[in-house]
Amino acid sequence: MNVSEKVKDSYSSQYDEKSVAWRNMGARYKAQNIVELAKNITFENVLEVGAGEGSILNWLSKWNFSKNLNCVEISESGIEMIKSKNIEHLKDVLLFDGYKIPYPDNQFDLVICSHVMEHVEHERILLREIKRVSKNQIFEVPIDFSFYVDKKINHFLAYGHINIYTPGLFRFLLKSENFKVVKDICYLYEDEMLKPLFETNKKGFYLTKLKMSILRLFPYLLGIKPNAYAVLTTKTDKDLSIF
Repeated sequence: MNVSEKVKDSYSSQYDEKSVAWRNMGARYKAQNIVELAKNITFENVLEVGAGEGSILNWLSKWNFSKNLNCVEISESGIEMIKSKNIEHLKDVLLFDGYKIPYPDNQFDLVICSHVMEHVEHERILLREIKRVSKNQIFEVPIDFSFYVDKKINHFLAYGHINIYTPGLFRFLLKSENFKVVKDICYLYEDEMLKPLFETNKKGFYLTKLKMSILRLFPYLLGIKPNAYAVLTTKTDKDLSIF
C-alpha cells in the first residue's frame, strides 16, 4: 500500500519558512498534551509518525521528554526542515511511504501520531503498522465535525483533511482495532492559535469565541465538539474481528 501520488505531491513541498512560526506555536500545545497524557510514565525510545517539519519533536527534546527521539515523514521538505533544526535528542530521521514503518515489531515504547490521521487515505492500515512497532501510542486529531460538514468539503480538503472525527468516532476507530484507551484530553485552542485563522474575519473570530465559551459551560458538549482530541492508548494482542 502506498500513498496516492497526488496526495504525496501535495505534501512533498508543503513546508516553508512562512508557516514555521504558526506551526511552532501550535506544536507547543500539541507537545504539552503529549506530556500531560504521559505524566508519570517514562518512555526510553519514542517515534513520531508524520513528524511534519519537526516542531513537536523540537519541543519534546527541549523538555527532555525522552533522550531517544526518532521520526518518519513522507514529505521531503519536511525531512529537510527537521534536519535543519539540529534537535538535540533526535536520533533517526527517515523518509517513508506513508504506511510501512521501517522498524521491527515492538521497537518503540511510544509512537506519537499528532494531526496525521485526518490526512490518511487508509487509516486502519497505518494504525495496524503503528500498533506493530509500538507498545504505547499517543494520537491527536482535530475535531472538524459538524452536522453540515458536507457543506464545507472544499474548506477541509484545502487543509488536506479527508477524514472527519468526533472524539467518540475516533475512539471507536481505535477500539475496533483493539487499542486500549488509557487517558484522553478534549481541548479548545487558545486565542493566539485562533487569531491567525481569522485575520480578515473579526466577526468569525468572536463567533468562534462565543461557541467555545458555550462548550466550556457544558462539558458534555465539549466531549463532542472540542477543537482537538488527544488520547493515550496501549495495544492489545487482538486484531480487528467482525462477527
